[in-house]
Amino acid sequence: MHKEDMDTTAPPPAPVRSFELRPLQPGEAQLVLAGEWRLQHGLPDIAPLMQQLTQQNQPGDGTPPLRQLRFDTTAISDWDSSLVVFLHRLLRHCQECGIDVDQRGLTEGVQRLLTLATAAPARSDADVLSTEESLLQQVGESTLDLLHSAPRALRFIGDSAIALLNTLRGRARFRSTDVGLLVQDAGPNALPIVSLISFLVGLILAYMGAAQLALFGAEIYIADLVGIGMVREVGALMTAVILAGRTGAAYAAEIGTMQVNEEIDALRTLGISPIEFLVLPRLLALVMMIPLLTLYANLVGILAGMTVASTIFDISIFEYYVQTLRILDMNHILVGLSKALVYGICIAIAGCLRGIQCGRSAAAVGQATTSAVVTSIVFIVISASALTIIYQQLGV
Repeated sequence: MHKEDMDTTAPPPAPVRSFELRPLQPGEAQLVLAGEWRLQHGLPDIAPLMQQLTQQNQPGDGTPPLRQLRFDTTAISDWDSSLVVFLHRLLRHCQECGIDVDQRGLTEGVQRLLTLATAAPARSDADVLSTEESLLQQVGESTLDLLHSAPRALRFIGDSAIALLNTLRGRARFRSTDVGLLVQDAGPNALPIVSLISFLVGLILAYMGAAQLALFGAEIYIADLVGIGMVREVGALMTAVILAGRTGAAYAAEIGTMQVNEEIDALRTLGISPIEFLVLPRLLALVMMIPLLTLYANLVGILAGMTVASTIFDISIFEYYVQTLRILDMNHILVGLSKALVYGICIAIAGCLRGIQCGRSAAAVGQATTSAVVTSIVFIVISASALTIIYQQLGV
């Protein structure tokens, strides 16, 4: 069976839960609940919603305070007790704020469970247990989130590898114009920030190295320090960090916005794989551009070191140039490029993965973007450490 056929017949994965507060007429609002509300995703953070309700409950400049809250649960695909716990805490907060809650938008089963939950008297220590989160609880919830998200991340990486294989066999479906636009955004449009950061990093390397080398009268070795440092490690690392904050975050925001607008669901309905149509072009664009940007960053950093050496330490440009050519060989360049290639894959995978996992609210897009940057940088640091140790052990 072909991959396209599998995508057409396979049911789309259930989206993770989301909630959004929408205003209705003055003094009324509607809470729209959607996605899969199950305990395996952990308990939702209700604090932002409580704060939003409290703010809207306060009288504003000509705006009537919020007095009634309704529900829209038509987009909920599945639920368990996590939804009841969420709604129970919400009802208690609305009662404290004097907000009338219309439960007719909830399903009959949820209404019955809420009635049972509110019928039992509250324990005196219930508020403390429900509002205060200890460090151990936070660590436990983070660990559970990591364990639950790991299988989905592995499945995403596997689907991306299959899509890449289909591309090599000429069977993947994506628009070449999209790849061109993504290449332009990831490559040429990033040159100004890469130039600035690489020049400053080269400047810092030259100054720090010269301060120590000058003690031994060996300022000429500034070229060795800057050249090898930029080409083997710093050039690829700084370029990857820049692209993680710029391009990886953009990937997560773009795909996350499409998730909010249900465009990804529409692609699945049409039998088009989001992995092939959205993820693969971004992966190819970043993998093609990051080695070129790394070479450019290396050159700019070396020029910055040359500037410091010639203007501060009276080393001629020709001497610096000859010393750089003497110390650098193809082995150093290939080591740096191989690291850049791994960093590019990490950034593209992290950005697209967080975008696909995004919820269906504006706040979820922001969280996905932040998570994409953090995940990318963590992957970059881990892979940089591992590759450095491997290359050192191999004597490369």
